[in-house]
Amino acid sequence: MLKGRKVTGRGETASHYAFGPLEDDIIIKHRLLTRTTTTRGDPPLKKLQKKFTSFVLEIEKEADNHNDCERLAKAFLQEMNTFEIPLLKSKAVIDANIREKENFNELKDEINRQIIRAHTDIEDLKKQLEESKAERQHKEECEAIRKLIAMQPPRSETQKIITDLEKEIALLEAENTAGSRTLELRKKQFALLLHVVDELQNTIEEEQKNLIEEMRTSIDDNRTGVEDGPGGPEAMALD
Repeated sequence: MLKGRKVTGRGETASHYAFGPLEDDIIIKHRLLTRTTTTRGDPPLKKLQKKFTSFVLEIEKEADNHNDCERLAKAFLQEMNTFEIPLLKSKAVIDANIREKENFNELKDEINRQIIRAHTDIEDLKKQLEESKAERQHKEECEAIRKLIAMQPPRSETQKIITDLEKEIALLEAENTAGSRTLELRKKQFALLLHVVDELQNTIEEEQKNLIEEMRTSIDDNRTGVEDGPGGPEAMALD
């Protein structure tokens, strides 16, 4: 495994590495699986494998090598213990992470329940706010009406004014009725007067006609008498 090498150039403010994010993930995963924390030396699993291989090869020898086998066995067991300790640590970390995840899930569920309750409380408070606004508006309207009523005169005074107005209206109606009757009477009298004037005018015209007729008859009679009597033209001229 090669460690990512930082590459910079003259005048560059940004930096990049020889390995991309995907390669870094692969390297980290491999190191976790092989328990490799550095690029120097063999991985622990490979060391354990070498110790086991050396121990097995030494056992398979037919020579009297009891001490070497015991030494290699101790070395293998020691290496196994060394390899097991990180595994135990990893298991403890995994168990802790699992418990932490469970606690996180419980906390998440509790937070979700609290959020739901908060939403419900918010909706209830919105309804209460709307009701409070409506009630306040109603109270303000009632207060405005009360002030308007307080500005008006007392009921007794208002009733007195109404009574006086009713009397005045009754008086005006009586005067109106009397005026109407008088007007009707005057209309009849005027119509009668017009009729009398018309009759009088007709009578005058008739009398004038009669007078004219009498005058004409008299003139005609005079003319006839003059023509029949002496004098002739002189008498006519005298007439």
